[in-house]
Amino acid sequence: MVLDISEVSKRSGVSSSALRFYEEKGLIASVGRKGLRRLFAHSVVERLALIGLGRAAGFSLDAMKSMFAVDGPPQIDRAMLEAKADEIDETIRQLSAMRDGLRHAAACSAPSHFECPTFCRLMRAAAIGVIEAPSKKAPRPTSA
Repeated sequence: MVLDISEVSKRSGVSSSALRFYEEKGLIASVGRKGLRRLFAHSVVERLALIGLGRAAGFSLDAMKSMFAVDGPPQIDRAMLEAKADEIDETIRQLSAMRDGLRHAAACSAPSHFECPTFCRLMRAAAIGVIEAPSKKAPRPTSA
């Protein structure tokens, strides 16, 4: 079954411009054209779902491209998945420490936050990079 770009966009929730970008990056491939409209195999919808999952997990498009074979199913690198899970665990640890520190600071009975040992430890940890702000991900292509 062949779908034109607008049908792929409707079924996947991925904008036509993002589909063209993904094709340019080599993540998906059209199978032809009908006039000016790109045509895709029905299986592209599943691949787009996999791309969405990868982006939600924080994988770069280049990392995902390395897992996609030109023909056939993706070859998902289990070691890469494990490394990403470890990275997410570290982010969770850092964010949990930040959350706990902020909750303490909000409820602390010290006259000033700067007199609270827990708040001061939190500030020092942030200053030396033990606690970092989560990295900004590239904006996710949206549907039209």
